This record gives sequence, C-alpha cells and structure tokens, in this order.
Amino acid sequence: MAPQWGWTHDQETPAMALGERIRTLRKAARWSQAELGQKIGSDGGRISRYEAGRITPSADALVRLAETFNVSIDHLLIDDIPRRPLHAPENALGDRLAAITELDQDALNTLNGVIDGLLARTRLTTLTGGLN
Repeated sequence: MAPQWGWTHDQETPAMALGERIRTLRKAARWSQAELGQKIGSDGGRISRYEAGRITPSADALVRLAETFNVSIDHLLIDDIPRRPLHAPENALGDRLAAITELDQDALNTLNGVIDGLLARTRLTTLTGGLN
C-alpha cells in the first residue's frame, strides 16, 4: 500500500488519510468517482485508488483536487485545519491592495501614515492589556 498523506497537529490522534478526505469531499459534492475524475482530468479508477489509499495523488493532482473542491491544500492534508476556500469568492482587501498602484505619492504617504497609526494603536493596546 502506498503511503497516505495526512497529518494532525496532535500526534496522539491519528490523521484522517487523504483518501478518506477525498471521499468525504466527493460525497458531500454528490459526485461519482467518474465525475470527480473528469473534473480533475483523470478517471474514476484513479479516484477509486486515491480513496482506497492504493496510490497517492501527485502534487499537481492535489492542486487540481483543491481547485475542484475549492478547499485549501492544507485542509486536504492536515486534519485540524478548518475548511477554507482555495479562492475566496471576493477578496476585497486583495483587490484594494492591487489598486494601490493607482495612487499618487501624496495619497500613498497618507495611506502609509494611517496604516502606521493603526498598527501603533493596536500594538499599544496589546502592550497595555487593553487598558483605557
């Protein structure tokens, strides 16, 4: 039997094998093994072997599985990692950060001042234990 990927932060608790997690996600999506295979550019027989732990997906296949299920790769591999989308439907902060290049130098200086002020306030609050 091929080694199965799957870790847990708590070494006393056995990790859910990658194949089990793939099966769980596939069933939650109500896909057959053949349907999942088609979605990742493979076949149902390979999905069956992944789920049974007879073979382990390549890194490329893991990426395709994560994209298809829209889960983070660490969720596929590590037990106590909560399910998070691989690609958030909207990434407002990321979109705003990408748009920063449109700002002129004065606006960038103002933005940097605001960020520095917020960070200083947060750090001071942390250091004082939240005292007012």
